[in-house]
Amino acid sequence: MRPLRIAPLVALLACARPDAAAAAGADTVVVFTAASLAVPVRAALDSFARRTGAVVQQENGASLELARRITELGRVPDVIALADQELFPQVLVPRAASWYVRFARNRMVVAFTGRSAGAARLTASNWYEVLARSGVRVGRSDPRLAPVGYRALLLYRLAEGYYRLPGLASRLEASTPPALIRPNASELVALLQAGELDYIVDYESLARANHLRFVTLPPAIDLSDPARVSDYARATVRIARRTDTTTYAGAPIVYGASVPRAAPHPAAGQHFLSYLLSPAGQAVLRAHAVDALRVPELVGDSVPPALRAMRR
Repeated sequence: MRPLRIAPLVALLACARPDAAAAAGADTVVVFTAASLAVPVRAALDSFARRTGAVVQQENGASLELARRITELGRVPDVIALADQELFPQVLVPRAASWYVRFARNRMVVAFTGRSAGAARLTASNWYEVLARSGVRVGRSDPRLAPVGYRALLLYRLAEGYYRLPGLASRLEASTPPALIRPNASELVALLQAGELDYIVDYESLARANHLRFVTLPPAIDLSDPARVSDYARATVRIARRTDTTTYAGAPIVYGASVPRAAPHPAAGQHFLSYLLSPAGQAVLRAHAVDALRVPELVGDSVPPALRAMRR
């Protein structure tokens, strides 16, 4: 399915004024947000509310958990923004959603604080040695629930080949016992800041948004480079859940969003998503360390006319 490229959505936003919204009755927008996007999307929602007078509500969580709130629990938001755009065709399309937009990129990093064990010696060249040392507490997200969880494991497999160290992936994976695996990144950040963890393997945007120190990893392993699709795909990881097993292949990190079919306020959801993809919304995301795509890509045959009309 060929993606559509969309131009700035200035025209849609020009008519969105607080006085008009107040006169007609304020719109309500409910947004499900991947945990790593919680702070940036909150800022975008606040900006949108100031511009339009809309009432905004946000629920954050692990991406797979959010998708299953729709498919299994029947809890449907107006907008859902996930950390892995592949979850839309895998889980939500076509029953729960008919289209989605790729709107941002990210990269994997190793985040820490000044009191993390070994922090004074940590560099981009020896990070894997520090994390694998006995007694170092490394947290990561649950790969059954959050894309960053299986991306951490893919990072380890890519690192094993990049550094030519057989067995490195297994040693790094073993550095996180089950007790240090959490459902989503927000819990890991709290533990790291409280000194209960020394390191977390997560997204750069999350580290920046929470004012954490972090090590930037080589592009060959950090899942950030669109030109390395075939290289990343050499790494795979199998994740077993209660009812199925899924194999994930390495791929550049791309975020996706959509307005679900059963959204309670679809027009308001489309309006907010239009804002998020506009130059003003992209500026808010970038101010919070999210690498918003200059030209987002719309995917699907039922893209709302207001968005489809903006394609180049």
